[in-house]
Amino acid sequence: MPLIPPQVPVNVFVDGRRLAVYQRAYIAGGRVFVPVAPLLTRLSERIWFDDATLLLERAGRTVRIRIAPALPAPLNSTFVPAGPVLRALGASVRYQPHGHLLLVSTSGHAPVTSPTPFNPALPSAAPVEVFTPAPPVTPRPVWSGSPLPRRTALPFPPP
Repeated sequence: MPLIPPQVPVNVFVDGRRLAVYQRAYIAGGRVFVPVAPLLTRLSERIWFDDATLLLERAGRTVRIRIAPALPAPLNSTFVPAGPVLRALGASVRYQPHGHLLLVSTSGHAPVTSPTPFNPALPSAAPVEVFTPAPPVTPRPVWSGSPLPRRTALPFPPP
């Protein structure tokens, strides 16, 4: 497994949406290598290291990947072959050489993501108009004559 990706990046699409990544997938030796984070962390339920083995779990399936270095590397700098790993997790994978696209379909399984406080799929209450009072009118000063002695001009003309 190469340590530095070559210059030909591969764009990854998961269920029709482009995957935004800091380190792109690449081609080496006729295979597409993808970074574990964020693709496999999104598609698997659990990820952990056991010595030099990366273990992925999704929907009762466990995939074991032997990592080349003996020491576990950070997930964002670990690359694995896309096809065998994604197929073992239950996803279908197709590579389009024209355009360098890797198309991943999770076949009806939603990607595992962290919970958010707002779910747009759930019904929500209709917006209610909130009463906001009009601000009070600021009274204008009343002309009462010039104080003595006054050295500055008044800001408005007399009525």
